[in-house]
Amino acid sequence: VQLQASGGGLVQAGGSLRLSCAASGSIFSINAMGWYRQTPGKERELVAEITSGGSTNYADSAKGRATISRDNANNTVYLQMSGLKPEDTAVYYCSADTLSLNSDSNWVAARYWGQGTQVTVSS
Repeated sequence: VQLQASGGGLVQAGGSLRLSCAASGSIFSINAMGWYRQTPGKERELVAEITSGGSTNYADSAKGRATISRDNANNTVYLQMSGLKPEDTAVYYCSADTLSLNSDSNWVAARYWGQGTQVTVSS
């Protein structure tokens, strides 16, 4: 399973951006998909997550400023962020909790991560 994230970049405070992440591979199903972020010296933290049924969960810091959505047909998750602040600067990682077929033809339930995309918010 591979997750390819895109959409990061440099944005001014108060601006908006949209992150995308597409999962590919021998995937049977994906339960939760999410976005996390990490800054140097800190643990990776949840920004938002969404189940296959569309239930969402947001970190307090993201509530009211972020919207997570997904396209189940294309195994893609999105994060729309607005009102960005300098403290939102981080590497953003997408995740997917999948049931997939491994190289030994066994079904495996696992969480996979994207490669990370840098978001920098300038003041």
